[in-house]
Amino acid sequence: MKEIEVVEKIKDNLKQKVLEITNPAPRRIFLKVDKKDLVEAIDFLKKNFNFYHVSTISGVDLGENFEILYHMANENCVLTVRTLTPRNDPKVPTITGVIPGATLYEREIQDMFGIKVEGHPNPVRLLLADDWPEGEYPLRKDWKFTRPEEKIPGGK
Repeated sequence: MKEIEVVEKIKDNLKQKVLEITNPAPRRIFLKVDKKDLVEAIDFLKKNFNFYHVSTISGVDLGENFEILYHMANENCVLTVRTLTPRNDPKVPTITGVIPGATLYEREIQDMFGIKVEGHPNPVRLLLADDWPEGEYPLRKDWKFTRPEEKIPGGK
């Protein structure tokens, strides 16, 4: 199935849940949905177009909002599902019920952006140290790195 057919089928089936859909290059599709429709959209893509695997989930700090991007691919094209969540209450639903392999990527966006993934089966830290300060998220634009004091063993 060509990507233009995929775009049309998504529009026809998800209708008003599609906030934006573009096909900017051959074999490339961007789909934007509201976070409340995210799980349904991912499930539709999996069942109808064989998008069984999330290659990664990334995030972008846009200031007032965070954009979360779910990067997927099948034999015909690469598709990115985009959704927004507000900075003052950053939450998205888990997609692990549809694509279990998304679990580590969802834990990563929790650690690095502080975006709560609601319903995640194991929301423990993945990348940051156990003693990492609460409320400190290294991929947010407002995060400031403070260099720890250097300690030289046996030094003066």
